[in-house]
Amino acid sequence: MSDVLIATDSRALLDRVHAAADGACVGVHASPLPTDPAVFLGQVRRTDLPEVVVLDATHARDQALALAGSFDRLFPGVGLVLVSAPDESVMIEALRAGVRDVVPPHVTVDEMRDVLARVADTARVRRAPGSSGAQPSGTASWDPVLDASSPRRVISVLSPKGGVGKTTVATNLAVGLASAQPGSTVLVDLDLQFGDVATALGLEPESTLGDIVTHGGHQDPIALKTRLAQHPSGLLVAGAPNDPASADVVTPEHVGELLDQLTDLFQHVVIDTAAGLGAHTLAAADHTTDPLLVTSMDVPGVRGLRKELDALTELGMLTESRRIMLNFADPRAGLSLADVEATLGVRVDLTMPHSRAAVVSMNMGEPLTTRQPRDPAAKVLRRLQTLYQPASASSGRTRPRIGVKVRS
Repeated sequence: MSDVLIATDSRALLDRVHAAADGACVGVHASPLPTDPAVFLGQVRRTDLPEVVVLDATHARDQALALAGSFDRLFPGVGLVLVSAPDESVMIEALRAGVRDVVPPHVTVDEMRDVLARVADTARVRRAPGSSGAQPSGTASWDPVLDASSPRRVISVLSPKGGVGKTTVATNLAVGLASAQPGSTVLVDLDLQFGDVATALGLEPESTLGDIVTHGGHQDPIALKTRLAQHPSGLLVAGAPNDPASADVVTPEHVGELLDQLTDLFQHVVIDTAAGLGAHTLAAADHTTDPLLVTSMDVPGVRGLRKELDALTELGMLTESRRIMLNFADPRAGLSLADVEATLGVRVDLTMPHSRAAVVSMNMGEPLTTRQPRDPAAKVLRRLQTLYQPASASSGRTRPRIGVKVRS
């Protein structure tokens, strides 16, 4: 269980947190509450950092928030929980101080156990080698370490129809980029009615895109960061609404504002779009630097992609860095690669074979590249990831074709 340090003068609260932490909890008096983490830790003579710090702000809100802010600046790998009566102003101040969760004073043992587990999981990811929270730093909570010399990339995975593997491509690409540079990548599920990015990654986000725009998170970077789900790879995720009806609250204007914020905060913004060229997808395409167009190896899919290429070209949304990916490539499909390229009028950059392992990985909520790294499709997906990393990023027309061989 999580290693917890709690500052409270309430014996009842201490007992509940102690039970929720399965005994791995040490209490510190909250009166007085120092604002210096070193002084606070010195009260229990600790030389190591706890996973989670719980601060009772019932009687000393300002001091608790000041201490939380200091912890977040100096030790971003420590998860912070605030105990306070539910109040919107407190919530906002807590988010700005780097607090991961706010619970009421009479929180139950089961509720606190869930909170501690969730916050501790996030803290472990941030302390992982190579992550921005692995060592004490001066950065605020969730701030990624960005390479100023590398361009910000907005990579939209597009297709005229569903069932071509867009979500598999988007999730594996995003996880690969995040693993290479934790905190650098965010994945947006823009299939607002039926998106399943969260399922593909084994996540249950507390907030979705609907929550983000409803509460103004698409305009406030601090609020936005706290509403993104975190994958163990270090990837942050903005999930689709939980039901189709909730998708109506997200407008194309919201999408544009959200992408503007995310581009300021992350090196890579990966977008899993809905099939076709609806208003939300066009809003994303208007902000896209790297379109990644995916089709299956069948006549309807290829013809549909040709129409989508023509439409995006006419709208001025098809950049020079666009790439074409042929999924489910099969030399026995009745089409050759030459047939596909002749219909599209452009060169195919990547070909990926059908993979049963990809279906299993989707059902298990684990990316194919980590679950079955030797699978032929996983190898193509890993190569795809390298194309968007700084050392390999190139939009040249002489780039090699990647993937399985399909007869010409």
